[in-house]
Amino acid sequence: MTEVAKSGFSEAVGSEDTQEGKYLTFHMGDEDYGIEIRYVTEIIGIQRITEVPDMPCFIKGVINLRGKVIPVMDVRARFNLPPREYDERTCIVVVQMNTTSVGLVVDKVNEVADIPPENIEPPPRSTAGGSSEYIQGMGKMGDRVKILLNVGKLL
Repeated sequence: MTEVAKSGFSEAVGSEDTQEGKYLTFHMGDEDYGIEIRYVTEIIGIQRITEVPDMPCFIKGVINLRGKVIPVMDVRARFNLPPREYDERTCIVVVQMNTTSVGLVVDKVNEVADIPPENIEPPPRSTAGGSSEYIQGMGKMGDRVKILLNVGKLL
């Protein structure tokens, strides 16, 4: 993970008020994505994932994180993106929704970005379904766009 991402993440984790409009951004394929920082509990490097039989193809298995068994989802596989070998930049973003923790495998963590509500457009409509159901909105940052994911629907 880059130094910017590490320092931005530690600064962003705090009270609920300071997390408003903050998104952990990461790269997959040719696109940048973001998830609300309030769901992120930590970011860890890729580690050994124990495969579990009869799971959907996007659930790669489980990891032991300080004595807690956490399922790991490969976001690339969830979005039907072509597979990619894990490398030193591959990270597991641990998110928590209610009492459920899940590790999300992403290509590379970028930064914690401030995206105010007025810079978020609704997601494009898709008649084909697919991964667009997981999109919360499109965050505009200068001339770039981050695809903001809905953690509840993703999990």
